[in-house]
This record gives sequence, C-alpha cells and structure tokens, in this order.
Amino acid sequence: MGYLKVREMARKLRRNQTPAELFFWEKVRKRQVLGRRFNRQFIIQHEDIMGKKAFFIVDFYCHEQKLIVELDGSIHQEEEQQRYDEQRTSILEEMGFQVIRFENKEVLEAWDDVEERLKQCLQ
Repeated sequence: MGYLKVREMARKLRRNQTPAELFFWEKVRKRQVLGRRFNRQFIIQHEDIMGKKAFFIVDFYCHEQKLIVELDGSIHQEEEQQRYDEQRTSILEEMGFQVIRFENKEVLEAWDDVEERLKQCLQ
C-alpha cells in the first residue's frame, strides 16, 4: 500500500477513535504528560522482507523519546493478532523505538497506573 493510501487510513482512524483512544488523547495532548508531545495514528515507514517500503500506523507516538504507545482491544487477545503484534513490535524495536502496550480497559479504568508507567518510559 502506498503512502497516500496509508495517510488517508491514518486520517480515518483519527476521526473514528475508540473510547480508550479518545480518553488517552485527552490526557496526553498539549504536552500534559511531562511536557512531551504526542501524535496520534502516526505513520512509521519501514522495509518489508522484500526490501520494499511498508508502513505501520501506531496509535500514539512521542518523537522526543521515540516512544510508541499501543492501546489494545479484545482483538489483540486472538492468537494470530498476538503473533502479528509481537512481530511488529520486534521490527519497531529493531528500528530503535520503544513500544509500550496498554489494554483499553486499563486506560479507561486505571488511568493513574497507566500514567505512572507512561511517565517511567518518558524519563
């Protein structure tokens, strides 16, 4: 998939956020957590196994720390999705990114714990 299609997909994701994504965004936008800036549905280019351009759309990204935050819903409990998530995380970490994952339920019901873990990653 080309960059323009990925960019349009990222825009659609921004317009149709999950409740957890909306909540997280309200908590981190405008440098509210340790003065760090976050982007949502951020596009990261990488090379696929054939050496061609490929793209990941990550839920949230803090460029200053190279920190990716992924919010996981129930689909991430499925075995196939877990394998994909592990592979994707591995590629991102090889590229120098730090990846942290939270379950949607965690974000919505235990924000103080999520915020504390997030701050630990940002320091």
